[in-house]
Amino acid sequence: MNKKSKYLCAILTTAFAVSSFSAFAASSITKDEVSAAQTKWGECIVKIGKAADKKDEAKATAFACIDSLYAYDNGGVLFKPTKAAEKQFRSTKEEALSYFVTGSVAEDHGFALQPWSKVRFENANTIVDTDSAISMGNYFFTDAKTGKEVKAEYTFGYIKDDKGNLRINLHHSSLPYQPAH
Repeated sequence: MNKKSKYLCAILTTAFAVSSFSAFAASSITKDEVSAAQTKWGECIVKIGKAADKKDEAKATAFACIDSLYAYDNGGVLFKPTKAAEKQFRSTKEEALSYFVTGSVAEDHGFALQPWSKVRFENANTIVDTDSAISMGNYFFTDAKTGKEVKAEYTFGYIKDDKGNLRINLHHSSLPYQPAH
């Protein structure tokens, strides 16, 4: 290999390393981003509930939230809602929409239509693995009518889309275990 070829090879190697680092940096996820995504998710649940009396508005709000927060268009979502028994897993946007505001799944009563006045996350832990993150803990929903808080357990997984937006690709929620007395 002559001197000119070695120089060209070094330039290409450096360019590849820089572009790879840029791609890595653009897809990395931080705990602050996860926290911000949780806040947005909670705000969506509250916003849907505020529109509960206007079915079309509630449905449009829920669809916009699902479309902007979930990864249904970015490889799919594993979604196991809290109050789902007959159709436990929701693999499409339409099934997620049904859970939040009623629709295509007969057992759905519109979880987000409650309405809720606040959603608060308490993360037990968040694990970040460069291009994905998983968070687990409890989230608390404040009933807008009574002010009482309802606790549920969750696990959310996150990835970034090609525009760098954090998306939920795993959503598992359940009510806490209640031992028989």
